[in-house]
Amino acid sequence: MLRRAATICVAVLLAAAGCASAEPPPRPPVVHVSPAFDTKRARPDQGLVVSAKGGTLSQVLAYVSGVPVRGTLDPTRTTWRSSWTLKPGAEYTVTVKAAGAEGPSTVTMGRFRTRQAARSFGLAATTPQPGETVGIGMPVILDFDTPVRDKAAVERALEVRAEPPAEGAWRWIDDTRAVYRPRRFWRPRQQVTVTAHLAGIRLAPGVYGVSDQTFAFTVGRAQTSAIDTRTHQMTVRRDGRVVQRMAISAGMATTREYTTTSGVHLTMDKGNPVRMISPGRSEGDPDYYDVMIDHAVRISDSGEYVHAKDNVWAQGRANVSHGCVNARPDQAAWFYDTSLRGDPVTITGTDRRLEWDNGWGFWQLSWEQWLRGSALRSAPPLP
Repeated sequence: MLRRAATICVAVLLAAAGCASAEPPPRPPVVHVSPAFDTKRARPDQGLVVSAKGGTLSQVLAYVSGVPVRGTLDPTRTTWRSSWTLKPGAEYTVTVKAAGAEGPSTVTMGRFRTRQAARSFGLAATTPQPGETVGIGMPVILDFDTPVRDKAAVERALEVRAEPPAEGAWRWIDDTRAVYRPRRFWRPRQQVTVTAHLAGIRLAPGVYGVSDQTFAFTVGRAQTSAIDTRTHQMTVRRDGRVVQRMAISAGMATTREYTTTSGVHLTMDKGNPVRMISPGRSEGDPDYYDVMIDHAVRISDSGEYVHAKDNVWAQGRANVSHGCVNARPDQAAWFYDTSLRGDPVTITGTDRRLEWDNGWGFWQLSWEQWLRGSALRSAPPLP
């Protein structure tokens, strides 16, 4: 009986062993690339997206014309996205490595092409000029050669990198102009690089940006000027130290036109000499003038300059100009020689306020007001 019982037990164990199912081997991760490999007319504005299912991405290498494509990996390491849109009419090569949790890895590689642009758009002009040294209040101004309908898409493609970093934002002035302003004045001697990643941005069916554009500029010393039209004095500071005091004469204020605007101006350009003609008047009319003025530094679009004039009897005593700020010729020449575009000039003492869109009066807006002009903000536009 004992031998038979042992035999039965062995048989049961063998039967149980024969019924047990072995666990399947772990599967390698599944990699998905969009646009799909071998696509011939991928939409550039969709960018490049790589994902892994059943594992994590360990390497994504993408190239266009031998240049690496920048991208970011999400915190789970399962999705990689290109930082910017793709260049139209270009071939991209992609190599992806994905690691399984416990099993084999996946390596996949391939290529695709993006569709051509039927029409292109880009930048018509940039301010400042590449390589220019500017004042601490300098804005970045981009003018587009085509009206921009999808401002949010374009704004997302605009990159400003400052060293050291500085907070700033874009504001749309109209359909063809975007302006970037830091929250506070730039730091002196700061390096700033601006890149418009327009390649692949879609404005309309078939209308794409076809290339990126990059330029850099340098912020110079911190020179600021304060003009008090009541005391008829102008004080210039450089890096916090007073470097010049100037007796001035401002607008006579008999009309709005002849009233100097109060507010934060920026030096915009300069000429020596500049021809100045009275607006809205003809020769023979009262107050008509047509004169050449030396060492003129423009500070608004409404005809205001800081310039030279040999009327020392009024400078420091009375406001007698047609709206400009004039100073002794030798001091005006000094200001002309030492000014950079974007130097702040703050004027006080008059009842005419500088409009934020008069020239580069952008510092007239608070930071909260400035942000309302961004296409990426939900706040309503400024009235």
